[in-house]
Amino acid sequence: MAIEKVREFFRARGMEDRVMEFETSSATVELAAQAVGTDPARIAKTLSFYVGDRVALIVAAGDARIDNPKYKAQFHTKAKMLSAADAEERIGHAVGGVCPFAVKDGCDIYLDESLKRFETVFPACGSSNSAIELTPSELEELCQPCIWVDVCKLPA
Repeated sequence: MAIEKVREFFRARGMEDRVMEFETSSATVELAAQAVGTDPARIAKTLSFYVGDRVALIVAAGDARIDNPKYKAQFHTKAKMLSAADAEERIGHAVGGVCPFAVKDGCDIYLDESLKRFETVFPACGSSNSAIELTPSELEELCQPCIWVDVCKLPA
């Protein structure tokens, strides 16, 4: 299971005890916010896109949406999300638990500026009922190599 790979990832960093598993689903931003007990904006959702023969994983705030012109300027292609079948095969995590930890080769990780508004955020941990609370700088450190980008827009 993907959560076991992610647990091992955090175990190797002495952080396994910070992984949270819930009795209920955390597969959507809203469900994750309920499970964690936080504002949906603080859920760090991981969006997956085809970029050439690679996968771009963009970790963004729960209230952020891809801004197509910014995305195209950054990646020089239109935003096309992975299918659910491709997500599990190419990333190693199923939709609902996609995260930037313990991913397969061929995935490039990008952290969107929308996350920097928060002291801590909650990305998933490889399953549809898991999360971990991290500061944006911890997230950056754990996702190396990664790049900060500005490819999202926030609600007005």
